[in-house]
Amino acid sequence: MAFFRNDAINRVNLHSGVQAAASGAGGVFLLAFLLGAGVPVAGTLAAFAGILAGRFVLRPIILPLGRRFGLKPLLIAGTVLEGVQYPILAQVHGLDLPLIALVVVSSAGSACYWPAYHAYFASLGDAEHRGHQVSAREAIVAVVGIAAPLAGGWALVNAGPVWTFDAIALIQAASALPLLGAPNVAVAARAPGALAAARHGALIFAADGWFGGAFYYVWQVLLFVSLGRDLEAFGGAMALAALVGAAIGLFFGRHIDKGHGRRAAVIAYAAAALVVVLRAVAVGSPWLAVAANAIGSLAVALLVPAMMTAVYNLAKASPDPFRFHAATEGAWDIGCAGAVLAGAALAALGAPMGIAIALALPAAGGCAWLLWRYYGANPGAGGVEVDPLRPGEPL
Repeated sequence: MAFFRNDAINRVNLHSGVQAAASGAGGVFLLAFLLGAGVPVAGTLAAFAGILAGRFVLRPIILPLGRRFGLKPLLIAGTVLEGVQYPILAQVHGLDLPLIALVVVSSAGSACYWPAYHAYFASLGDAEHRGHQVSAREAIVAVVGIAAPLAGGWALVNAGPVWTFDAIALIQAASALPLLGAPNVAVAARAPGALAAARHGALIFAADGWFGGAFYYVWQVLLFVSLGRDLEAFGGAMALAALVGAAIGLFFGRHIDKGHGRRAAVIAYAAAALVVVLRAVAVGSPWLAVAANAIGSLAVALLVPAMMTAVYNLAKASPDPFRFHAATEGAWDIGCAGAVLAGAALAALGAPMGIAIALALPAAGGCAWLLWRYYGANPGAGGVEVDPLRPGEPL
């Protein structure tokens, strides 16, 4: 398996696995815990939109830090800062000052972490094995995601939020350890044309952000409500979803690397559209909601390799992967915040919340079309990257 010979990517994937343990045991409960702490549905979604807005505002500040220190120190700093949000989350009791602090700290940690993470993965990965490497990462995350939500839900109910979230903060910080032996990646002082090269990656991420806002985050709120606001039941539902999706991504990544990216994109987003419809009608029904959540993991296992293989290759071919991912992450924030705020408005108006889930459908179509164009111009994972809207023209 040639794609396992890249030690740096193996370290990043190991980091991703430990980070996924923290995210699965704690991060996945963020919105559910806010609801359980007395924050209303509309307020919970608005708070998450505030985190996204904060990320968008803070992200330009990290560029000088990347130029000064490189990607690895920035990624490690972001990893540790992401852990700080958990002890603060434990102190939230409604619309209060800890909630405001949570929004600020979560924004800062996420703004630092995700552009550095994606740029680091894009820079160190191999274009010809990109589908394998992405799907291997997602398989690790999925396997960890089977046990982590069960453990997190049990601990929140039996040990309480303070002990649970403090432990999760330590796990999050420990996820930085595999990165210590990995190489640093420098960020160019100047990169003419970097933002222009990111425009199509930004389009993909904006569409994916809108899709994710409805498909993941609004859905998590509605799933928790449908399960009677039971944290252990919610954790069990998330664990079942991870179990269903743990293996399929590896096969799909290999399929993409063999030159079947277009087919992969169509299959992935057709599956996602079917899940959106199922989730829209499942709101309020516990068993149907659990089934829709589990089946959704199959769609996610298909979506991530199909999308991120294209985006990482576009990033590596750009003048600067860090600027590329800073731009694409900003586009994702805009798209996701738009969908989440739409869900908050519908909740405040008392509208049927299945409508908020259905908002993911147009974005799924947009993502599928953009990836169809990309893979049409780049049938293999490697090779020269071209403008996905004007095949044959280099970026």
